[in-house]
Amino acid sequence: MKSRSDNRNSPLFLLMVNMFIAMLGIGLIIPVLPEFLKEFNAGGQTAGYLVAAFGLTQFIFSPIGGEWSDKYGRKKLIIAGLALFSISNLLFAIASHVWLLYFARLLGGIGAAAMIPSMMAYVADTTTEEKRGKGMGLLGAAMSLGFVIGPGIGGFLAELGLRAPFYVSACVGALAMLSSLAFLPESLPKEKQLENRNIQVAKESLFRQFARSFKAPYFVLLILVFTLTFGLANFEAIFPLFVDHKYGFSAREISILITCGALAGVVIQALLIDKLIKRFGEKTLINLTFILSAIALVGMLLSGQFWYVMLVTLFFFTFTSIMRPAINTLLSKMAGEEQGFVAGMNNAYMSLGNIFGPALAGILFDTHVNFPYMFGALILVGSLALSLTWNRRNRSAVAATVSGAPANVPNSTNS
Repeated sequence: MKSRSDNRNSPLFLLMVNMFIAMLGIGLIIPVLPEFLKEFNAGGQTAGYLVAAFGLTQFIFSPIGGEWSDKYGRKKLIIAGLALFSISNLLFAIASHVWLLYFARLLGGIGAAAMIPSMMAYVADTTTEEKRGKGMGLLGAAMSLGFVIGPGIGGFLAELGLRAPFYVSACVGALAMLSSLAFLPESLPKEKQLENRNIQVAKESLFRQFARSFKAPYFVLLILVFTLTFGLANFEAIFPLFVDHKYGFSAREISILITCGALAGVVIQALLIDKLIKRFGEKTLINLTFILSAIALVGMLLSGQFWYVMLVTLFFFTFTSIMRPAINTLLSKMAGEEQGFVAGMNNAYMSLGNIFGPALAGILFDTHVNFPYMFGALILVGSLALSLTWNRRNRSAVAATVSGAPANVPNSTNS
């Protein structure tokens, strides 16, 4: 049994690469889109719709992806997601009409919906509760790195041509798909897949799945996933415009800030998150990082000195990098045998944050340069209040679930 557990650690690197690619696709388009759309005589409205299109289909199909990963296995959904993602970027690169750009982004969102919940469920399948924080932390590190440095990589590749970022992403996605096909073992036993198909005979609509999530004991955690993603997407979407407009930072300075922030988040998630969860517990880390992230957002408004902004940026990315795996780990522990469903809903709520965060940030920025970060801070403080209230009301129930009560925590998650 021990050798099996040790062997199961090897696929995690492949999962991290796949997660990085998925999140990279969200941000990759942002820096090149304005110039790219000039070829189509399209403007800001089209740009906004294209960015939202990816998150829209990711939101709609994430619950389906999670459900199918329970029924048909994690590997098939991961490979299908990577294939769709590669096709999406290739279509975007060769597009000569705006409708094909929309189709490509919608397809990419479906690919992410198939891939991300399956990877999160894969980690839950292959880790014990004691090591799950580390696994989620490593996966979160790949997620944060892709999401945050996507615009930077897209801008760099654009120097080779406006379509170069999409060709490169399509090729890397295809390589990841082939390597997963060849080397990634299936984590969900065949017997369990068949059992899940028999149990879940009636296919639930998206609305019914959301309704089911509203009644779940972990519903507040899904809301926190949304508010965390909203705050992070809010920060990233408006950051270049904010520091350029308010403080006059150059493109080089902006690139340095984003890269350093991303690296800080990756180091925290890859090396420290497991120790932090064991030392303080998920709930304490969630509450602490929400308030500290809110303070960091307000801190962005106080000074334009480069090293000060660097410090605040590092703090913000560090706090949110701790928060995401802490929430994901607690969610996974409370999921029991619904790992695929919970991972799918997790991704759906995250997709909502990726849709509404940037959209609202742009509207608020046009109203006043400070409004996006002021509103983001309010959202994070409200999240802290919600978390504290939930902790008080559900202390005994959550403690029983997380401690491994036989009725709620299946043996398969502890193997």
